[in-house]
Amino acid sequence: MDGTLAATWFDRARLERAADLLAVAVLVSIPWSTTATGVLVVLWLVAFAPTMDWPAVRRELWTPAGGLPVLFFLLAAVGMLWADVSWRERLGGLDSFHRLLVIPLLLAQFRRSGNGRWAIYGFFASCTVLLVVSYIHAVWRTWYPLALPIIPGVRTNVPIFPGVPVKEYILQSGEFQLCAFALAYAAVEAWRAQRRRLAFGLGLLACAFLANFLYIVSGKTALAVMPVLVALFGLRLFDWRGVIGVVIAGALVAAIVWFSSPYLRWRVTEGWSQIYRYQTQNEDTSAGERLEFWKKSLRFIAAAPLIGHGTGSITQQFSTAVGTSGPSTIISENPHQQTFTVAIQLGLLGVAVLYAMWIAHLVLFRAGGLVGWCGLLVVAQNIVSSLFNSYLFDFTQGWLYVFGVGILGGAILHLRAREPAASG
Repeated sequence: MDGTLAATWFDRARLERAADLLAVAVLVSIPWSTTATGVLVVLWLVAFAPTMDWPAVRRELWTPAGGLPVLFFLLAAVGMLWADVSWRERLGGLDSFHRLLVIPLLLAQFRRSGNGRWAIYGFFASCTVLLVVSYIHAVWRTWYPLALPIIPGVRTNVPIFPGVPVKEYILQSGEFQLCAFALAYAAVEAWRAQRRRLAFGLGLLACAFLANFLYIVSGKTALAVMPVLVALFGLRLFDWRGVIGVVIAGALVAAIVWFSSPYLRWRVTEGWSQIYRYQTQNEDTSAGERLEFWKKSLRFIAAAPLIGHGTGSITQQFSTAVGTSGPSTIISENPHQQTFTVAIQLGLLGVAVLYAMWIAHLVLFRAGGLVGWCGLLVVAQNIVSSLFNSYLFDFTQGWLYVFGVGILGGAILHLRAREPAASG
């Protein structure tokens, strides 16, 4: 009997460890493969389910950080009832909210295990390998440009960016941005602890990520996030008095990069050029499409401001507002703005729950050293990026947010639970 009980606990311990490793593996896979990420999420659920501590999960559901994501999902589920579209479209709209249900599970899991730092090390190691490959790819593609085959009837004007070996530049620049700021924080902490060599090494690696982001390839959204992260960096490490100094230093670095990086100047000026061509010539540009989507979205929201048009109604709304030329002819299923994406479907009520969830997650990471800083980076980047995209509902950025908040939030809760015992 005792032997059977010991074996049961041994198997449970192995499953718990496997579930932790698989959750970390999800973050490790995110920079490389969407397929691998999807498979690993399923494997994590399979390993986690037998070891799930229901009382612990219920405890997380009663906290703002764990309960508000579930409330957001439930509101979307109820929102299907007043959507004037087919049930297939309603269920398709609900798909965007499913992953939020994972957050309280991860909070409970890593509050118990305390292995959240594994996620930091795994994600940074994965991104560091990608960084090396990115530099090699940039040199290779510069020396040997890829010639696209001309195939009749097939579009061949797909952009190929030197330095982006997998996925796309928007995802890579966001990931490298997270790594650069996290490593900079770790470097400052190591310097304060008199670990000069470690601080120097971490600082160099942070500069390598930042240089890739600024000189090789970067997304306009990630560029917009930079000032916010710089200000948070100064506030977190140096309080209010240090914010001004860090912002001034950041501005000087930005000026140097601006004059030394033709690529960065092109990225910024091209965005303004696209807006100008859209406004003056009604040209179909990427920036012009966003402006067109946002103008239409405001009209949709004004028509049903409180509870929206229902879950899954975005495409149907855009199909009723088709223009005759330029970007106005596009029927979009995504307004490319998180607040508008929620407000069209769930109105201001849904937006209130979304903002409450973001605030709860910011508060969760208000302290906690490197773990808390990494969690704050994930949340802040998602919030600011969502001004220009629907990142919370996108596959890669959505899973990065869910597993980043869930794992690191659980680690923070684990540390806070140990503090009273240590002080006692």
